[in-house]
Amino acid sequence: MSDQKVNIFWFRRDLRLDDNLGLYKALNGTFPVLPVFIFDSEILDQLPKDDARVTFIFETLQKLREDLQNICGSSIATYHGKPLEVFKQITKDFPVQNVITNHDYEPYALKRDKEIKGFLSDKDIGFYTFKDQVIFEKDEVVKEDGTPYLVYTPYMKKWKERFKEQSLKVYETKDLLKNCIEHSRLPNLSLSDLGFEKSTIKVPDYDLSASMIRNYEKNRNFPAQDETSRLSPHLRFGTLGIRQVVEKAIAEKNETFWNELIWREFFMQILYHFPETQTKAFKKKYDHIVWRNNEDEFEKWKTGTTGFPLVDAGMRQLNKTGWMHNRVRMLVGSFLCKHLLIDWRWGEAYFAEKLLDYEMASNVGNWQWVAGCGVDAAPYFRIFNPTTQIEKFDKEKPYIKKWISEYGTDTYPHEMVNHKIARERALSTYKKALS
Repeated sequence: MSDQKVNIFWFRRDLRLDDNLGLYKALNGTFPVLPVFIFDSEILDQLPKDDARVTFIFETLQKLREDLQNICGSSIATYHGKPLEVFKQITKDFPVQNVITNHDYEPYALKRDKEIKGFLSDKDIGFYTFKDQVIFEKDEVVKEDGTPYLVYTPYMKKWKERFKEQSLKVYETKDLLKNCIEHSRLPNLSLSDLGFEKSTIKVPDYDLSASMIRNYEKNRNFPAQDETSRLSPHLRFGTLGIRQVVEKAIAEKNETFWNELIWREFFMQILYHFPETQTKAFKKKYDHIVWRNNEDEFEKWKTGTTGFPLVDAGMRQLNKTGWMHNRVRMLVGSFLCKHLLIDWRWGEAYFAEKLLDYEMASNVGNWQWVAGCGVDAAPYFRIFNPTTQIEKFDKEKPYIKKWISEYGTDTYPHEMVNHKIARERALSTYKKALS
């Protein structure tokens, strides 16, 4: 390797070359840029060996490597291991001046970055991070007294006020990529090197068309229409930048679509300010609920064999595709917590295993919402009726029939609980815990 100093750009939740603020900053620096990605063994060791998200990340990186080779004769060095150990190796192999990356806000990521910053500091190597996956972060949208908002609507209004005060800049990198190091033979791992195999589940392309955004409010609650944006996994892994998405929402003047993007940032700032909500109820008295946690019933919920068609269709869609329509997510979550009295953390963990768009802040926030124990949550006595929900959102049952092949036959299971009895049981259990 050359003795010339390099800046490392560390790809994480930003798997794109353009409109990537950390990469833009690195490319504008004094030293040539070595792009790297670390397959974090702390995370991968917990995943099934055919995890679709690992396949998606791997294939995205291969495309980025190919693009860099074609544009500037560079590449991305890929590593597998604990990030601190990987950086010990990188700093042996390359004369590193700075490590540059984008902010990550989850509890594990904050701990990891603090550890790596300390290691690099001891070697007189700079560690710089930038805001890229959100428009506003941390303390940028707070109350007048500096405390975080706990209710979405005032947060959303303040968010929009702040947004009007700034210009939305897109960071173009196409003319800067020549500043990457010219080296096409950097370490490149295969899926099998990581101990994984290619998944049969594909991350769907997103739809950011003008027609989808214009019709979003009209179509978004009907799962059979399948006319949502499918943006969430792309925002999660950064294959598309949030600035471009917000820019499109504003251009099409769709407040509902825009508000959904703000929900994402609302939950992110909640997790940042209250990291304990990863495993504990925000409203602490809800941790006194005596959950039934029946494992046989949990298995029926997971496999979509509860006898409640809209719940079952949603779970089968999740298991088959790694995705579930948002309206149905609310129903299956409510059913688990209220009808079965199974701890929301069980459901959150199962979604974490299955969802292509799993993002801790949104997942925890939404599960605590349906359980009634989070910020700005649905009141505990709000219990979705899984039968009337069909009348509202899948009246002719096209969604149910698509995902439940045996629907309407003798082989489809009977309802595992009586709605009225389960509802009364949930109300009684919640009241007792909260009194």
